[in-house]
Order: sequence, then structure tokens, then C-alpha cells
Amino acid sequence: MIDTNRRSLAIAAGSAITMAAAGLPVMAATPGRKLGYAIVGLGGYGLGVIIPQFKNCQHSKLVALVSGDPAKARRVAAEYGVPERSIYNYQNFDSIKDNPDIDIVYVCLPVSMHAEYTIRAAAAGKHVMCEKPMAVSSAECEAMIAACKKAGKKLMIGYRCHFEPYNLEAIRRARAGEIGKLRYFRSEHGFTMNNPNAWRLKKALSGGGSLMDIGIYALNAARYMTGEEPIAVYAKETTDRNDPRFREVEDMIEFQLEFPSGVIGSCMSMYSANQNHILLMGDKGRIDMEPGTRYDGNKLWVGQDRSTPITPQPGPGATQWAGQLDHLSLCVINNREPIVAGEEGLRDIRIIEAIYRSAREQKRIALG
Repeated sequence: MIDTNRRSLAIAAGSAITMAAAGLPVMAATPGRKLGYAIVGLGGYGLGVIIPQFKNCQHSKLVALVSGDPAKARRVAAEYGVPERSIYNYQNFDSIKDNPDIDIVYVCLPVSMHAEYTIRAAAAGKHVMCEKPMAVSSAECEAMIAACKKAGKKLMIGYRCHFEPYNLEAIRRARAGEIGKLRYFRSEHGFTMNNPNAWRLKKALSGGGSLMDIGIYALNAARYMTGEEPIAVYAKETTDRNDPRFREVEDMIEFQLEFPSGVIGSCMSMYSANQNHILLMGDKGRIDMEPGTRYDGNKLWVGQDRSTPITPQPGPGATQWAGQLDHLSLCVINNREPIVAGEEGLRDIRIIEAIYRSAREQKRIALG
């Protein structure tokens, strides 16, 4: 029988190796000190995904809720042990400044609201986790970064895949040269959007269609898997405007990324088909992930043989969300910059703006 403490140390050591290979800092923690999160927005992601994850965290806890639905907020607060005095709405949100239990605000709202609530949270003296995509424009991203810097607060974007074991393992193996020199990257991300009334299909709320929502996974993966920033993009949009779902936003958009080393990235984003795939092709082999960025069930292969998928080393948290939540808490405790700070979100939005421009103008767009 394996001693529990030894097993925990072994897992921690494996996680540290994976984190270091992927550029994740290993940080010290203050025993017994959990930082308090206020979740802003009790929709599908904030309530259905993030809030249940605090039970898996070592350095983070749920202490406050912000919602426009008081009955729902009271029900959720009772279920998760949040005191009624720590329930806020969008009108009295700024009074969070008077609540010392709140260290971090997690913004889980429609994209058009990200900038406002990030800036207000920083002004209230709180650190911020903001869900991706960061904002509807690069100008808003820059304003969010400036507001947090002015307030002396951390800003992190909710890129959960940077804490997901299969993605970390793929990065580690690519960096270790297991497939030789990387030549080609491919990713298709999409799902069937069935509800024509979803806020994600309203451009004023979402900033765009599939590219802003699910396509950002393909784009961000191209950047973290290659370890490079693209120097040019070329894109093409295919959307049936007679489909009531796509009166305001795009359905399919394919885009090619050129990287300084010569690597070509080929990506597809869509709201009319289900796909979740990442492929890295090197001159000596391949890394294949299908699915690659889902909440669970991800799979990883190295080489042509798909009969034996690889089990990755443990990630930095019990789950990718716990790793993400605790990472920001540890960054606050240790005064370190998050690996996916506001600048990371800004880079993606600048590239997304270039992709939209390329599709609109039907030409290659060079990136600064």
C-alpha cells in the first residue's frame, strides 16, 4: 500500500515538472489562508461550472455573489454557505469595496459587460478574473488593463486550458522535441448553436459569433502550443444569413496563421457543427488531441497509433478550474503576474480583430 503523503508528494512533483515545462510558476502558499472570490453572474458558466469548483480548491473560496435575480442569489447563497450580507446586485456592486472577505472578483457575464465590471471591480480595490473572450474590442481590453494597473490589482483571463493536464502534457512533449521541429498546427473548434435567442448570437452582447466564443480556443491553442506569436492572418467567413441564428454574427470562419519560425496554423471555428480537435505536426511525428479542450473526456496521442492514448501527468489543480482559481490566488499571495494576465486576452482580441478584417477585406493581414 502506498503511503498517502508520499503519493501526494509524488503527484505534486509530477505537477511541478509539467508546470515548469509549460511555463507555469511553482509558488509558495500561506497555510490556512484562502482568498475569497465574488462570482459576478449566475448564468450557466458562473453557477453551473465555476461555483461548484471551489470545493476542489486549496487556496480559494466562495464568499460573495452578484446577480440581477435576488431569489436565485439567495437560493445559491443558502446552498453554498454565502452570507446574505454578501449578496450584491448590479446597482450596488461598487459597495463590494467595503467587504474585506472579497479578495477577487470573477466576471462571468456576457462579453459586452466584461470591461465595465472589471474596471468597477478594480476601482473597488479587488483583483479580477475575467472570463474569455476578454472584451468586445482591443480598446476595451486596454482600458481594463490600465484600470487594474492604476489600482495596483491583478488581472487574469479565464483561459482554463492553460491548467488542463492534456494540454500541459502536449505542450511538454512538443517542447521536449518528441515530434521534432514543429511545422504545422491545426485546430477545429465548434458546436451546434441551436437556440436562436441565445445572447451569444446578439452582436451587441457577444462582440461576434463562433470566433469570439469557441474559435478563441483554436486561436489561443495555436499560440500556446507553438510558443510563438503569429505575424499574419488570412481568413474566410462562410455564413448563411437566411438562417435566423446568424442574422447578426458569423457561423463558420476559417483562418490561417503564419508564425515567425515558418509554422503554419490552420484553424476553423463554427456554430453549425460539433468538433474539438488539436493537431501538431513535426518533422519527426505528431501530437493529436481529440477532443482537446472539453471539460472532460480529452484524449491525447503521440504518433500514428491511436490504440493507446496517453494518460498525462496531473495538472496544477484537482481540476483545470481549481488550478485556474488557485493560480490567481497564489499570484496575489506571492505578488506574481498570472501566466494568462490581461495582456494575454488583449493579444487574442487584437488577432481576432485582424481575422475579422481579413475575412471582410478578403486579404492577408500582417500583425504588429
